[in-house]
Amino acid sequence: MKKLRVLVVDDSAVVRQSLAEIINSHPDLEVIGTASDPFVAVKKIRKEVPDVITLDIEMPRMDGLTFLKKIMSQHPIPVVIISSLTAKGTETAIKALEFGAVEIITKPQMYSKDFIHESKIQICEAIKAAAHARIKRKINVPTPTHEKPERRKVKSASEIHVQPKYSADAILPPVQKKSMIKTTELVVSVGASTGGTEALTVFLKALPPDCPGIVIVQHMPEKFTTSFAERLNELCKITVKEAENNDSVIRGRALIAPGNYHTLLKRSGARYYVEVKQGPLVNRHRPSVDVLFRSTAKYAGSNAIGIIMTGMGDDGAKGLLEMKEAGAKTIAQDEQSCVVFGMPKEAIALNAADKILPLDKIASYMITIAH
Repeated sequence: MKKLRVLVVDDSAVVRQSLAEIINSHPDLEVIGTASDPFVAVKKIRKEVPDVITLDIEMPRMDGLTFLKKIMSQHPIPVVIISSLTAKGTETAIKALEFGAVEIITKPQMYSKDFIHESKIQICEAIKAAAHARIKRKINVPTPTHEKPERRKVKSASEIHVQPKYSADAILPPVQKKSMIKTTELVVSVGASTGGTEALTVFLKALPPDCPGIVIVQHMPEKFTTSFAERLNELCKITVKEAENNDSVIRGRALIAPGNYHTLLKRSGARYYVEVKQGPLVNRHRPSVDVLFRSTAKYAGSNAIGIIMTGMGDDGAKGLLEMKEAGAKTIAQDEQSCVVFGMPKEAIALNAADKILPLDKIASYMITIAH
């Protein structure tokens, strides 16, 4: 199998070295070059076009957003933004998604051995997902503003090994089939990954203010979900916020699972709420869609609607089947409208989806069955 070719663009030599070590440690990936700024990157691209570019935001001579804008308007190549965990950095990286970037990943830091292991997994999975993404030429991309993310030291990652792939069993036990008392309110659980930021924007903007309460898992790093939720809240008729532990799931509000935390649906009497907690990566992700869907099957049963959207891998497929078996209505995004037809494809293969719909039809169908 031919390896996916990656170009690393970052002004820090230490970061370039660490990312190259991480990427080259994966059997399906290889770094074909590194660049200290976009001008060097262009020269390398002219010699050999990579399958994926990893890109920093703040660099000398030309910032990452300006470079991204030029790439997407002239010669689109899948781009993974690797950014620092700062307030300005997260806001700017969210803008990068609007400009055409496929994924956002946190710049790896030397916190602990487990952290480095997880960082390696997430970076490699993001690059593989980006390589399979359907990217479009962006003609009228807004002019980026210049942000300056805080620099953090990145140490060597040559001793990294792949962790086992855990299922939702690592967070909560499988659902025991039993009858679920009907409630007057429905709950909607949504899962998405690569391409999901755009898909969720389309979906949520189409919802009326009195729609059922929604809980969302979008694979995204810690702190980036805060900026993402704030941006959606400005665009939508409903309220959108990053989920906090014990938040109620109520009409007209969508809760987005915070990055790096699993989010579960729980129920007390007729009240639905969320539990936000730590735990191992599930299906290589935290938050995990399978964890949300399993908890929804357990605590909401037939009082729920499950929606699985664009994304690489299989996270959420088994959970959607558990929701369906518990009596929930289930929807999968169709192949034509997906940036990556991975997660919905796996769910469809398991016969977990009652309905397969294009992205622009999901919101109206959800409202129809909710009523």
